Amino acid sequence: MFQPLPVFVGLRYSLAREHSFFVSFITWVSLLGVAIGVTILIVVLSVMNGLASELRDRLLNMSAHATLSEGGAAIPGWRQSIQQLTGAKGLLGAAPYLDTDALLTRQPAMSGAIVRGIDPDMETQISGIADSMREGKLSNLEPGSNRIILGRLLASQLELGVGDTVTVMTPGSGEAGGTKDELIPILREFTVAGIFEAGLSEDDASLALINLQDAETLRGLAGPTGIRLKFNDVLQAPELARAAAQRLHPTLQLRDWTQENEAYFRAIRIEKTMMSLILMLIIAVAVFNIAAALVMVVSDKRTDIAILRTLGLSPRGVVGVFLTQGVLIGWVGTAIGVALGLAIAFNVPFLEELLNWHLPSDVYYIPDFPSEVHGGDIVSIAVASLLLTLLATIYPALQAAKTQPAEALRYE
Repeated sequence: MFQPLPVFVGLRYSLAREHSFFVSFITWVSLLGVAIGVTILIVVLSVMNGLASELRDRLLNMSAHATLSEGGAAIPGWRQSIQQLTGAKGLLGAAPYLDTDALLTRQPAMSGAIVRGIDPDMETQISGIADSMREGKLSNLEPGSNRIILGRLLASQLELGVGDTVTVMTPGSGEAGGTKDELIPILREFTVAGIFEAGLSEDDASLALINLQDAETLRGLAGPTGIRLKFNDVLQAPELARAAAQRLHPTLQLRDWTQENEAYFRAIRIEKTMMSLILMLIIAVAVFNIAAALVMVVSDKRTDIAILRTLGLSPRGVVGVFLTQGVLIGWVGTAIGVALGLAIAFNVPFLEELLNWHLPSDVYYIPDFPSEVHGGDIVSIAVASLLLTLLATIYPALQAAKTQPAEALRYE
C-alpha cells in the first residue's frame, strides 16, 4: 500500500499466475537465460584473470621485473653500477646475467637452449630459482667448475641426471686460418649439478644455468651483458625501473617485464575481450526473450491497461508498470547469476579436482585452472546485465502506453 501505483501493478503482473502457459514459460526462460549468462561470464573472466596472474608470476619467477643492457655487449664496471642502484625506490635486488644461445648434446640426443650465466649469491635476490630446484642446489654453480643446472623438461629430453656430462656448443668467430666471417663452433663439457622446475614449460624445456665466470669464458667476454632488477611492486615496476635507471649511464637500455612479455599479455587481453563479447550474446538472447514476453503480456493486458487509463493512470504510469515487470526479471536473474558465478569462481580448484579437469602441459603453460575474482568485473557484468534488461523493456512499455481506452474496451 505504500508503493507507487505503477510499481504495485507491475509487481502484481510479475507475480500473478493467470498468464498463459507460453507467456510464463518465456518469462522463466528469460530469467534463467540472464542468470546463466551472468554466471558463465563471471566464471570465465575469473579463470582468465587467474590465468593472467599465474602466468605473470611464473614468468617473473625465472626472469626479472626489468633489465639493463648494453645491446649485447659486456657492461664495464657492472659491480659499480649495481652499487649505484642501491637505495633506489622500491628496489629489492639487482643481479648480473649473460645469455648465450647454445646447442646441448649428449649422444644421441641434442636440443637448443639458452645458457644463462648467473651469480648464484646475487640471483636469489631477483628470482625464485633456488625454490624451484628439484635436484641439487644453486650454490653448486661455483666459478670455474664447469657445472650446469638444467630445466626438468630439457634434462628429460637429453636423458640427463645429476652427475652426467653434457656438451655445450656455441658459435665462435673464425680463428687459425678461418675467414673473419666464418663461424667455428666452440665445444665445452659441463657436468649436470642440478635440475629445476619453474612450472613454465618454456623455461623448463630451454633454459640452462651456469656460473657467470664460466659464461664469460664461454662467450669470450669480460663481464655480463645485462643487469636484472626486482622491485617490491610488480605493477609499479616499469615506473620504478625508469627512476632507478636515471642513476646510471644513459647508454644502458632499459626493458621492463611488460615489454619482455608483451605478446603474452596482449593475447590474454584480446581473448578476455572477445570471450566477454561472445558470452554477452547469451544475455542478449535472454533480453530478447524478455522483450518478447512483455509484448505478449501487453497484448494480453490491453483491457486492464484501458481500465487503468480510464481510472486516471497516465501513459507514464503505464510505462512504469511494464518497466517494473521487466526490470524485476532482470534483477532476479542477475542476482541469481552473480550468486552462482561467485560460488563457482571461488571453488574452481575443488571442481577441477572433482571433475578431473586439467589442461595439457604440452599445449598450455599452466596445467591447472586458477581463479581470481575481480570486484570491477563483477560490477561491470551486473550493471551491463541490468542495463540490457532495462533497454529490453522500453519498447513493450511504450507500446502499452499507446493503448487507447476506447478502442481496447469497444468490444468488451
